[in-house]
Amino acid sequence: MPLGLRSKKKSKSRESSHLMENEELGERGGFAGSSVVKASTNGAGLPPPPANLRPKLVFHTQLAHGSPTGRIEGFTNVKELYAKIAEAFHISAEEILFCTLNTHKIDMDKLLGGQIGLEDFIFAHIKGTKKEVEVLKSEDALGLTITDNGAGYAFIKRIKEESVVDKVKVICVGDHIESINGKNIVGTRHYEVAKMLKELDKGVTFTLKLVEPFKAFEMLEPRKGAKSGGEAKIGTGRGTLRLRSKGPATVEEVPTEFEEKAIKKVDDLLESYMGIRDTELAATMVEVGKDKKNPDEFAMALDETLGDFAFPDEFVFDVWGAIGDAKDGRF
Repeated sequence: MPLGLRSKKKSKSRESSHLMENEELGERGGFAGSSVVKASTNGAGLPPPPANLRPKLVFHTQLAHGSPTGRIEGFTNVKELYAKIAEAFHISAEEILFCTLNTHKIDMDKLLGGQIGLEDFIFAHIKGTKKEVEVLKSEDALGLTITDNGAGYAFIKRIKEESVVDKVKVICVGDHIESINGKNIVGTRHYEVAKMLKELDKGVTFTLKLVEPFKAFEMLEPRKGAKSGGEAKIGTGRGTLRLRSKGPATVEEVPTEFEEKAIKKVDDLLESYMGIRDTELAATMVEVGKDKKNPDEFAMALDETLGDFAFPDEFVFDVWGAIGDAKDGRF
């Protein structure tokens, strides 16, 4: 495989909100967005645009375990979103583990990533019980898929059936990994956490400190969460509002059928190679590669855009192939 022209380049790294005590949510999960807000999960880059350049969009939100309904606006990325939710409910932004769209359940197919439908209802899952668990790494693979919330918290998105972790019943989908063998990993990206777990020696016992989402009694669910065959739509409707960390928001078309299929396949490759799932990262890779003429050109563009990831050549080549297959309708 060529890929010989790659040169590594590291990427550079109070609107009012209030609770509406009397507003009732008709049916949890009953909202369907016709347009999409796309929010950057990357904390690096230029400062957010001034308030007068930000879209004036109002979203409704609740705490997932139960709360009055809040109204939030004026955010340009996930960290600002969490800050607005925290302000609405008078809590610390550090208490928020992740958000789901249109459901209060811990449903990883409904996880908020980089896009929000203009009519989507946002449910914030906050910290609950802390747990310390010892795990014997009896196999090379633990059976975990890791993601993060875009604001410094890595958490478990999937547990493979009959895997090492599946046998440890206190570990659940949605649990935030706070430390590994006493090393605090708050602020560590999901791919780095997955690598740390993968590099643990087989046959050793290691310790995880976890924080599970706070649950109301009616929220208790099967521990494994979403099935691996589940497929979530990237977005629907006629337009997408993309919020960027390096400039004002722009209105774009929603992903085409080709882009949706390519994003799904690239996300699968991220899980296979790196043990993570990240729809926004997959969408960025597809956007970078869809107009490139060959794998070398794609590899160099990927290094310039996402150099911090240091993707291996084999993975880059497979992503290039997936984008090409999606273009040619082979999925």
